Amino acid sequence: MAAPPRLFDRLLHRLRLARAAPRHEDFLKARVASDLVQRLAAVNRRFPVAVDLGARTGAFARALAGSEAAAKVDWLAQADLSEAMLAGTSGPRLVADEGRLPLAEGGVDLIVSSLALHWIDDLVGALIQIRRALKPDGLFLGALCGGATLTELRQCLTEAEVAETGGAGPRVSPFLDAFDGAALLQRAGFALPVADVDTVSVRYDHPLRLMADLRAMGETNVLLDRPRTALTRRVLDRASQLYFERFADADGRITATFEVITLTGWSPHPDQQKPLAPGSARMRLADALGAVEKNAGEAAGG
Repeated sequence: MAAPPRLFDRLLHRLRLARAAPRHEDFLKARVASDLVQRLAAVNRRFPVAVDLGARTGAFARALAGSEAAAKVDWLAQADLSEAMLAGTSGPRLVADEGRLPLAEGGVDLIVSSLALHWIDDLVGALIQIRRALKPDGLFLGALCGGATLTELRQCLTEAEVAETGGAGPRVSPFLDAFDGAALLQRAGFALPVADVDTVSVRYDHPLRLMADLRAMGETNVLLDRPRTALTRRVLDRASQLYFERFADADGRITATFEVITLTGWSPHPDQQKPLAPGSARMRLADALGAVEKNAGEAAGG
């Protein structure tokens, strides 16, 4: 089987995360981590061994501590590509590439990941590794940035660069399409796959402030085919002007969209609920709806 194409410079991503670690901006990750903890609280199960992939500075562990779900997790290891990101966390820690998991097969009850897996070249391959690391009937909860993320910034940067230089390179990374989430879980062998979407709108005084936050998150462009030249002041000024013209609110502040796709899947187990076999229903749909059933080709009003 051919190796998947390389999209991202993982070494550069590690360096960008290390640069961002001392002033890491985690407001979005904290929101997503809180949501994952709420989802975990709704699951009527205990998870003795859990791993947080892409833990960064520990947003999930902080959200879990003192929550209703805390009693469900006995032991949590925080894993991240960047050792610098983990430096301020406590408890078991593991420096690891999320795309090459050093986890024993069938050794973990719960794996969570918030806003890290969208930097993986082979997402299906990473999901397969996650599924294999889970015990039978183990749970995966993951949140990734979706395709609508930073759509405003993407549009303005592209148009500004074309206008000022006559061409534009990819300045914002591609993200997962919201419709592909459950299908990816199925391809990776998960049972009971579910994907849902949440759109988060963040308001800024200026587009440059948004870009500063992205740097502080460690979420700047690490595409292998990214432009090797920095954006010029003229391009940034034009992009900012376009951003204000198209996406400013009445008070003059601009909006940045972050689309969060949350994936839920279970490692297969024989006792899990399964869909009914075709033809096994005990009641006709027409009877359940109280409708009159018509033969094929019969007129609707007949």
